[in-house]
Amino acid sequence: MSSKAHAALDALRDDLDGDVFAPWDPGYDDVRAVFNTMIDRRPAVIAQCAHEADVVRAVRFGRDLDLNIAVRGGGHSVAGMGTNDSGLVVDLRRMHDVTVDPAAEAVRIGGGATMRDLDRATQPYGLATTGGRASTTGVGGFVLGGGSGWLERSCGLAVDNLLGVELVTADGEQVHANADENPDLFWALHGGGGNFGIATALTLKLYEVPEFSIALVLYLPEFGPEAVRTYRDIIESGPLEAGGAVIHLTGPRADFVPPRLVGRLLCCVLLAYAGAEEDLRKVAEPLLALPHEAELVTAIPYADLQCMIDDPPGLRNHWSAECLTGAPDEFVDVFCARADSLPVPTGTRHMLFPLGGAVAEGPADHPVPYRDAPWAVHPFAIWADPADDERCMRWVRDACADVRPWSTGAVCLNFIGDEGTDRVRAGLGAENIRRLGELKRHHDPDNVFRFNHNIKPL
Repeated sequence: MSSKAHAALDALRDDLDGDVFAPWDPGYDDVRAVFNTMIDRRPAVIAQCAHEADVVRAVRFGRDLDLNIAVRGGGHSVAGMGTNDSGLVVDLRRMHDVTVDPAAEAVRIGGGATMRDLDRATQPYGLATTGGRASTTGVGGFVLGGGSGWLERSCGLAVDNLLGVELVTADGEQVHANADENPDLFWALHGGGGNFGIATALTLKLYEVPEFSIALVLYLPEFGPEAVRTYRDIIESGPLEAGGAVIHLTGPRADFVPPRLVGRLLCCVLLAYAGAEEDLRKVAEPLLALPHEAELVTAIPYADLQCMIDDPPGLRNHWSAECLTGAPDEFVDVFCARADSLPVPTGTRHMLFPLGGAVAEGPADHPVPYRDAPWAVHPFAIWADPADDERCMRWVRDACADVRPWSTGAVCLNFIGDEGTDRVRAGLGAENIRRLGELKRHHDPDNVFRFNHNIKPL
């Protein structure tokens, strides 16, 4: 590091109310680690910002030294987009305050907050909004990338509930965006992710969700196709409060899982219901009537469900997804057949979940091209041993290839890693790329914020 850079780093340490880490500082390795252990990068500087003014100072520091800048919220990007080598990481994790306004049914969330922070804050009021399916997911990246979760069929995508964003731009300026202030920028933030600035806070609409319940039913793989078809029929004919997923997985150690099933391939149907257990049981009757090995039907706080299938840190991850035109019987057979080769025993999951409902009815002009997809497949490989890298990554690729005959061509960018420019276009919509590129040129002409599903300035 040059003498100029050392002097600038010393000044940054003095100026920031948060903490600054360089490679020689104690704690640097802990701070730079992200949840996906396949990602092992060494930034030159990590600025753990305490508030928006710290973010401004950090961005100006990075620009002055011509450092690449990555932005870390929850650190849950499977491709490690919240970090880099030899650059600056603007780390928002200390900015995790959540302020609920129950009268307005709205919530303001700091840019470094996770779903756990959001859900635990809104739960006491009987309020919630569409959140990620893991409590460790960062709210900012999740929302600005679209945001698919258990409540989306009744409450819409997370980004449909976005009321306002507070940003720090590539020039280190503070900007607000909402329907009335900077409306073009606000439009771009509905799917455009972190391309246009650092989201230091977001305001989201909340919904009354005083009760929540689940039916979790485990089947042997040979009964998987019938279970999937039954679940599909329930969703397609049932209330919008019903959601959830089919998940092929390795039998976990849990109180309701018989010991003989632990470590075995299972087909799990999770019927999530934004309502009372009594009503859920009526909806779940066809699933419970099928031959199954275990069941758990219970009322549960929504915030607790959000923690149920957390992706634990310290493991290797590779994910992808395909949005589907439908889930006909032929598709179901193909989906279940791929589960037969699922890497067992690992944390890998083969997931099918419904969209539709409020997702399809959301604003058609936003850069969210997968609204018309009623279903999505999300192969989600998690494993510990580097020797399994190729096996697990190939399984994800094969799972996506299987279902391409039913693909809409669109994709939810939150569910994929770095899969190239064509997939970014598929995640934003070819008809939106020019407008997004023009807005990128206006707000970030030098493409400072490029560690993301990147939109090139036009």
